[in-house]
Amino acid sequence: MRIITGKYKGRRFDIPRSFKARPTTDFAKENIFNVLNGYIDVEGATALDLFAGTGSITLELLSRGCERVVSIEMDRDHYRFIKECIKSLTPDPSPRGEGSDYSSSLNSQSQELSTPLSPWRGVGGEAVPIRGDVFRYLKSCHMLFDFIFADPPYALKELPTLPDLIFGRAREEEKKGTEEEETKGKILAPDGVFVLEHGKDHDFSQHPHFVEHRHYGSVNFSIFR
Repeated sequence: MRIITGKYKGRRFDIPRSFKARPTTDFAKENIFNVLNGYIDVEGATALDLFAGTGSITLELLSRGCERVVSIEMDRDHYRFIKECIKSLTPDPSPRGEGSDYSSSLNSQSQELSTPLSPWRGVGGEAVPIRGDVFRYLKSCHMLFDFIFADPPYALKELPTLPDLIFGRAREEEKKGTEEEETKGKILAPDGVFVLEHGKDHDFSQHPHFVEHRHYGSVNFSIFR
């Protein structure tokens, strides 16, 4: 696994052979980021990496200058691997204390997640790896992100629901007629961009927030905003 460009360009990470998850290919990753340059400048942005897997996208975003990257991964071994990769980017990474406003905010919104949150400084931005369920996180999160990337298992039955969850449409239906309806539940900032990696069998072109579709070999990306 390799970082394509940015501060840590060329850094490589050996993925354990026991891992079932594989990172987005270098070819696909490089091309989708080239496309995204026309939509968003990730330098200084706040990003969310869902189904983070091996951390390939998280590391790329940190290298490209994201101010903060929150990574959600359920698998214990993958989560540990992501943390080790982040730590390796700097000789002396230091987690911010749990008393910080940002860390406290994250914890208050994500009490059901498996791992307490401790953001890492010293990697060019702030990295927040979280071990937890993506769908539980999305339903409880009240933060806004400039960029969201999701790479779920292609066979995941809930995959088609992700755009609605990101844009708050599913949660709006759940909250109709309640006091929460006004919050809308959106987590993507105005002018923010959401990228969903998926297999060839999914078509999101009719979604109201769909912008375009790109494919590189067997890897498909749908872009929303």
